[in-house]
Amino acid sequence: MDAEVVLQEEDMEGSWTLLSWLASFVMVFGGALPYVPQYQEIQKSSNTEGFSTRVCLVLLIANILRIFFWIGKQFELTLLLQSVVMILTMFAMLHLCCTVQNTNRVSTKQHRLSDLNLHYFWKWSAFEDYLLFCFGFTVVCAVITLLLLDSVVFVETLGSLAVMFEAMLGVPQLLQNFHNRSTKGMRYSVLQGQTELCSLPSHWHTEAQSDFTLVRESQQ
Repeated sequence: MDAEVVLQEEDMEGSWTLLSWLASFVMVFGGALPYVPQYQEIQKSSNTEGFSTRVCLVLLIANILRIFFWIGKQFELTLLLQSVVMILTMFAMLHLCCTVQNTNRVSTKQHRLSDLNLHYFWKWSAFEDYLLFCFGFTVVCAVITLLLLDSVVFVETLGSLAVMFEAMLGVPQLLQNFHNRSTKGMRYSVLQGQTELCSLPSHWHTEAQSDFTLVRESQQ
């Protein structure tokens, strides 16, 4: 009888472990999946007008900040991996948009990061410029985080900024739709994915903030 109970408990633990791994997998890749139809739509139509690349800018900044926040305060590893996957996804979207835009461009004039022209910020012709900007932003964040890592206020501010940028996720696409006077070329799965993403940061940041409160109380 005892052996049967032990076997049932082991089966239950195995089931929960499997469900936990499945939930983690969905969490890691679920945020990037809505961009797959958008990627396919741009490939098929060879037109990027319906998709705002500034969505990529917002997500890249938010997830880079989230990674540095994790360095200061370790939250769930699943959400850290989600940030890495999302960064790679945004680079894939930017690479496709640059390729399509360069193919369709009539003018031979190139807009580069080195031009230092704010009017063409995040409208560069070369994918390498987006990589360079993100690399520079990451280096600046790394240096500041290294200097202020012991500051609880600074680390908490990183988390708040990451949440703030993710909360603004839908704004660039809304502005793009308003500018185009149309939603043609935009996949609604992206909008749904953005809505779901905006609900995630509050969970990990609220949990982390409670930990920060405990730390401050213990220090007093």
